[in-house]
Amino acid sequence: MSAQDSLAPDTPVENPAPTGPDYREILYNGIWKNNPALVQLLGLCPLLAVTSTVVNAIGLGLATTVVLLGSNMVVSLIRNYVSEAVRLPAFVMIIASFTTCIELIMQAYTYELYQILGIFIPLIVTNCAILGRADAFASRNPLLPSIADGLYMGAGFTIVLMLLGGMRELIGQGTLFSDMHLLFGDMATSWKLTIFSDYPNVLFAILPPGAFIGLGLLIAIKNYYDEKEKKRIAAEQAGQEKVSRRVRVTD
Repeated sequence: MSAQDSLAPDTPVENPAPTGPDYREILYNGIWKNNPALVQLLGLCPLLAVTSTVVNAIGLGLATTVVLLGSNMVVSLIRNYVSEAVRLPAFVMIIASFTTCIELIMQAYTYELYQILGIFIPLIVTNCAILGRADAFASRNPLLPSIADGLYMGAGFTIVLMLLGGMRELIGQGTLFSDMHLLFGDMATSWKLTIFSDYPNVLFAILPPGAFIGLGLLIAIKNYYDEKEKKRIAAEQAGQEKVSRRVRVTD
């Protein structure tokens, strides 16, 4: 008698529970595994150009994160109503709208920082990381996972901006968190840390060539830890295979 025949006619058959979005995986992808700056290498033009100080990096990172978060949210909401013919133009218009809003807000509240960042705020529209997430993730997933993806991808991009900005500011000027009042107001005037007094400015670190070298070092560090993790996982799997073979021989 088969297994199906042994079941009573009224016995309910349990269906597997639907699996929801894995927010831990989304977080891991945005911060580390699929980081826009270190892995995808997207948005490098503003990343290399404006990260001479930490405040510039935070300003650009926050602006990019807000645009990424807003565009992912709207694209996810309209994904079932936009045809393939106008999908990408619609995404670009959404990104441009949020970028314009951020630009106007910065002009109103952080005008000096807006002047320093210059053309790189409007150029957020052309950031491939934002359009890529809208097309690859938000257009295929519900609202909450899309919001999480935009937030974590923006956070990963901002973290790399801050690390690179801190590295260049420290080597180039011997300080950290200088001019933070441009973003956070007068309360941030005292946030400046002078790490090295009477420090001669290292112009090379402040210029774009220093940004290339700094970003290369960050990518190299990430690749080192990824390779180390792969070797650890491979060693664990090899150990498990040896244990399973011993158990079979014993049986």
